[in-house]
Amino acid sequence: MTEKAPKPGQDAPVCRRLVGRVAVITGAGSGIGRAAAHRLAAEGAKVVCADLDEPSGTAAAKEVGGLFVHTDVTDPYMVEALFDEAYETYGSVDVAFNNAGVSPPEDGSILTTGLEAWRRVQEVDLTSVYLCCKAALPYMRRHGRGSIINTASFVARMGAATSQISYTAAKGGVVSMSRELGVQFAREGIRVNALSPGPVDTPLLRELLAEDGERAARRLVHIPLGRFARPEEIAAAVAFLASDDSSFITASEFLVDGGISGAYVTPR
Repeated sequence: MTEKAPKPGQDAPVCRRLVGRVAVITGAGSGIGRAAAHRLAAEGAKVVCADLDEPSGTAAAKEVGGLFVHTDVTDPYMVEALFDEAYETYGSVDVAFNNAGVSPPEDGSILTTGLEAWRRVQEVDLTSVYLCCKAALPYMRRHGRGSIINTASFVARMGAATSQISYTAAKGGVVSMSRELGVQFAREGIRVNALSPGPVDTPLLRELLAEDGERAARRLVHIPLGRFARPEEIAAAVAFLASDDSSFITASEFLVDGGISGAYVTPR
């Protein structure tokens, strides 16, 4: 008898594709990062949770029986220490989910976004990915295998009149950097992909939309599935890209956006 597919909000059956693997997740204290920590641990991985928020990061690590490392992803020394501690504790770094990011309200139109806000988003959303990839790759090269998953966004391929100029530019950079690294290290058994979610029901999005309910409604109308993604749905894509089921996928942008980037007119 075939098992029915779960409805949104229900838990899907989980495979055990990551037994013996070690996964490092930045931004693991909440949202997509926390959901990914749970999913990768459920699939058998040893999980290292990195976050700037110590209480939430510690809680996430405790929930999945993993290791918490307090990390500011914009600090190269802390990033190096994160991957060093993961390797020293568990003996390898097989998966790096470079997920930490910000989307502050100060980042809007290019006409109103100040240089300080621009630089802050670039540091957290793009430079941190560069730092994490640079720190993870030597450990993966030692073992001749690895999967790096960098969180980008559907905004990297679509323009918006309600702009977040620095966020959009940073996510475009993540896609391009992931493509180049995926090509460069493919012959060494290391895959690098950009994961581009659509709007996800996370604390970050709720904070962004909290002051303007109409803004949320305007976004929903453009999503063919008619809702925001759940963090668990993005985590499922992370698990796929981390596993050998995606062994022939590298240098790619993996869209999980509810159809938003493919839509011209959406259903009412």
